[in-house]
Amino acid sequence: MLFRLLLLFLVGLSACSKSPEIDNATMLDGDQIFDPSLYNPAQFLVSVAITNPTAEQKNTPVVIAVHGYSATTFEWDEFRTYCNAKANVLISQVLLGGHGRTYEDFKNSSWEDWQEPIMTEYNALRAKGYTNINFAGSSTACPLVMDLIKKGKIGDNGMKHIFLIDPIVVPSDKLLTLIGLIGPMIGYLETTMTTAEEGHWYHFRPQETFDQLLNLTVKSRKDLQEGYNLPAGIGMKVYKSIKDPTADAVSAVLIYKGLKNSNGSNIDIEMIDSELHVVTRLDGRDNITQHDRDTQTHVFDDMYMILIQ
Repeated sequence: MLFRLLLLFLVGLSACSKSPEIDNATMLDGDQIFDPSLYNPAQFLVSVAITNPTAEQKNTPVVIAVHGYSATTFEWDEFRTYCNAKANVLISQVLLGGHGRTYEDFKNSSWEDWQEPIMTEYNALRAKGYTNINFAGSSTACPLVMDLIKKGKIGDNGMKHIFLIDPIVVPSDKLLTLIGLIGPMIGYLETTMTTAEEGHWYHFRPQETFDQLLNLTVKSRKDLQEGYNLPAGIGMKVYKSIKDPTADAVSAVLIYKGLKNSNGSNIDIEMIDSELHVVTRLDGRDNITQHDRDTQTHVFDDMYMILIQ
């Protein structure tokens, strides 16, 4: 996981600047590149795209697809393409609060800020009468959605299915737990990415956002240890990579044990033979194999069949 790179910063700490040099022309961190959902929300949000839904559209499955930490709506583009080809499923790609904007916007955001647009779209869909609302979250989006379940903010009035892709409850790299000590000294973490990924993920991750990520995962673990109910009549499917470099596989175990099945609800865990974090996003990555593509197709097929049954 990227947190292992923190060790390298400890070696050259004295030379580390707390203000990154941002290339505005290529990096999401700058003031020129923003997530496209901010320019044209109608292409990403069902609540905006369909002003007056028909009775048929109100009954059509709508998936609120939510990306992970430091990412953007790009993370769910492939699932949207898949569903558009299949038809019968609508996709709302939600941009987390504080994401898809400048480095300073990201730096100053809390995990509660990240969560807010999820509820905004959910409430907007409910207000328009949609009766088949579903969630698909990847990585950090998963504890954000689970927190909404814990607080009773989602679940009734049209909720059907929740899909969690590699939920991060327990990080694979335990260095995240040291961020409170290391973070103020380094200021930020620079990450590497492919040319195709540049502009869709933050090149620099401020230590303040790691603090927020740590707070969120700690809260999620505590909530699951105490236990709380999955809303009645809702199905949850967790897809968890066995060799995930970011989210420890025990995350799936904690979810299965911590979320209690209520009347008519169901929790299903599927361990995926993959070494990738979030196999539902392959575009832009290097060294993708046919096995990775087959795995992605399997997950998409499975989600789609659950949605339309």
